[in-house]
Amino acid sequence: MRQEVASGGALTPVQQMVASGSGVLLTSLFVTPLDVVKVRLQSQQTPSYQALALEAAPPRDSIIRHSERRGFLFCKRLLDNVLLHQNRSSCSAQFSGTLDAFVKIVRHEGLRSLWSGLSPTLVMAVPATIMYFTCYDALRDFLWCNLGPGNYAPFLAGAAARMGAVTVISPLELVRTKMQSRRRPSRELLACIRWAVAQHGALSLWRGWGPTVLRDVPFSAFYWSSYEALKAGFCHHTGATHTNFLFSFGAAGLSGAVAAILTLPFDVVKTQRQILLGEVDPLLAPVKKTSSTWKILREIWAELGYRGLFAGLWPRVLRVAPSCAVTISTYEFGKAFFQRTNGGQQ
Repeated sequence: MRQEVASGGALTPVQQMVASGSGVLLTSLFVTPLDVVKVRLQSQQTPSYQALALEAAPPRDSIIRHSERRGFLFCKRLLDNVLLHQNRSSCSAQFSGTLDAFVKIVRHEGLRSLWSGLSPTLVMAVPATIMYFTCYDALRDFLWCNLGPGNYAPFLAGAAARMGAVTVISPLELVRTKMQSRRRPSRELLACIRWAVAQHGALSLWRGWGPTVLRDVPFSAFYWSSYEALKAGFCHHTGATHTNFLFSFGAAGLSGAVAAILTLPFDVVKTQRQILLGEVDPLLAPVKKTSSTWKILREIWAELGYRGLFAGLWPRVLRVAPSCAVTISTYEFGKAFFQRTNGGQQ
């Protein structure tokens, strides 16, 4: 693996940007529908622990019961029904699986709804990926140069680089999740975000940061460790200094699929926390309190079992595996191409 230490330094900043950004542009266009389906499947898994205390208002529907404290107690599934009544184009809480979600979203909302959240995805994916890959290469090379080769270098470098990227793009991730959770006009989305900021401050835009970090940091650590190990084994057995495109594609896809499965429960929690931010009905008062990540995990397990913790498994795996495969193989190909262009590889 030592031959890879100098690879990142041979590239100019522009070449690094092109190599890391080209793949994410392609994957964003193709995997956004899977992301939409994953979010829809996860949003309907919120168990009845999400009972919310609401201020008094005359009930218009028999599903809402008035309590002595002038509030309403209802679970997320009932909230989904209220939202469905308000926006008849939505088909939330009605999906039996991945294929069923695809069919119903297209039928009720149109084909374009499968690309909901594409604009914030592109806005955040390109700079985040450039920053992420650049930081990872720099940290990995630093650790290899100073501490010697080992799997801990990709593990630590991947975790640290992802922590920075998650923090920077967290507000855009929140906007994308809310756009994908159900069909809504842009004015409603902006009003929802403004209300959340007014009520809870600017830090509310980082709602879901905790479970996102718990999902993405271990994902990145496991992903890069396994990928670098597979790459080192390939180079050792073939005597090559770089992997070819096909091997990078397969190794990256396999590593991404395994890491996606291991970290999926935190993705479920992140989705549910972000969807509920700023949601309010004319009859209902806003959510007063948000449960911690660990409490939500325990409650989901108690109510829905492993199925609740792994909601949206296939859309996530089908999204992450090809995304990692295309992004990493394109990145490796771009680096090798520019190194040859710069004379860094004979």
